[in-house]
Amino acid sequence: MSEALRERVAAANAALAAHGLAQASFGNVSEVDREAGVVAIKPSGIPCDSVRPEDVAVVSLETGELLDGLKPSSDTPTHLELYRAWESLGGVAHTHSRFATSWAQAKRPIPCLGTTHADHVDGPVPVTRDLDDDECAGEYERLTGAVIVEALDGRDPLDVPACLVASHGAFTWGVSAAQAVEHAAALEEIAALAFNTVLLEAAAEPVSPALLRRHFARKHGPTAYYGQR
Repeated sequence: MSEALRERVAAANAALAAHGLAQASFGNVSEVDREAGVVAIKPSGIPCDSVRPEDVAVVSLETGELLDGLKPSSDTPTHLELYRAWESLGGVAHTHSRFATSWAQAKRPIPCLGTTHADHVDGPVPVTRDLDDDECAGEYERLTGAVIVEALDGRDPLDVPACLVASHGAFTWGVSAAQAVEHAAALEEIAALAFNTVLLEAAAEPVSPALLRRHFARKHGPTAYYGQR
């Protein structure tokens, strides 16, 4: 199995903890190698900042079968469902970070109330529907991934790199495990700012479509001009 892949995943999980986004063993990060047909993910029950490359679980993208490493995260079927649905994804992160999870537990999408949000997400951060009793009793983790895909409703996952799972927590993604963690950190800041905004002004309105478009487009897409080339 690719040592470089396992090293990247171990480093991404450590970064999740370093950002303050993963307490104890809550949270996990994975990365896919589509050419090899495998996903590397944090082992179950191990704190994010304690994961060693040799511990990282490697599973089949197609079947979920464990191929190497320790027992994989219980959220592995969710990650696999996202990778199978969206070929543009290279990494996925899951957190129970304080502010993002507060919105998830309130079952409220995060509205785009300012340009900090608009710099990272093209519109509101969606929240899933509740899983019904049969779904909770059945393939719960896989169906968690399915309701995330459902919640994006055809939006480009790289334009909306985050979703809240009702009553649960947050999932973010990107082209790599490292970028998925970056998006998790951005989501937590967005969630905190939105939380404070609605405390100060419950009737706060989302930014205008023009302002959203300008801020998102200057960082993303063919007309982006932010940053160094």
